Amino acid sequence: MLVNKQPSIETPRLRLRQVQPSDIEALLVVNCDEEVNAFLPYPRWADLTDGEAWYQRMVTLQATGSAIQLVLVDKASNLAIGSCLVFRHDAASQRAELGYVLGREHWRQGLMNEALGAVVTAAFAGQLCGAFLGVALRRLEAEVNPINRASCAALHRLGFTQEGLLRQRWVGKGQAYDVAVFGLLSHEWPQPA
Repeated sequence: MLVNKQPSIETPRLRLRQVQPSDIEALLVVNCDEEVNAFLPYPRWADLTDGEAWYQRMVTLQATGSAIQLVLVDKASNLAIGSCLVFRHDAASQRAELGYVLGREHWRQGLMNEALGAVVTAAFAGQLCGAFLGVALRRLEAEVNPINRASCAALHRLGFTQEGLLRQRWVGKGQAYDVAVFGLLSHEWPQPA
């Protein structure tokens, strides 16, 4: 059971809401795809057992109040087609980090920009739950493998600045890899009309 339920965030094509057990099957399609998983730090899901273990980790993480795991639900199909994690919340610094993934059949349609734009707006407006509740974040960050050009481009389109490159920062799937560090400050984000 999830604590501090996050109200859904609506965009023209998506509904972003907290992950539920019923999303695991649809997210398996996303997370078992080798192309989708190529730049993710965790192994691709082999079956529903992997999805259920992931879900339990997300519930535990959210219970700390330092993270919110959202799913991107396609309004047309009512299926989860991706996810967005706001995590590593540092209350004293009013900052958090973004992580995200989108199913391959939905690439190149602007859906991740639509989703992340809504999440950024909510984060900077203090509209996220958990320890975030009522606290407007001052800074959002993302760490991306620089080889993942699509993810880097998505962050640039949203106004994030690449602030550096951390060499061999993480080890994933048995290999050390570089990380491009992106940041966005609340005063740099366009105010909603």
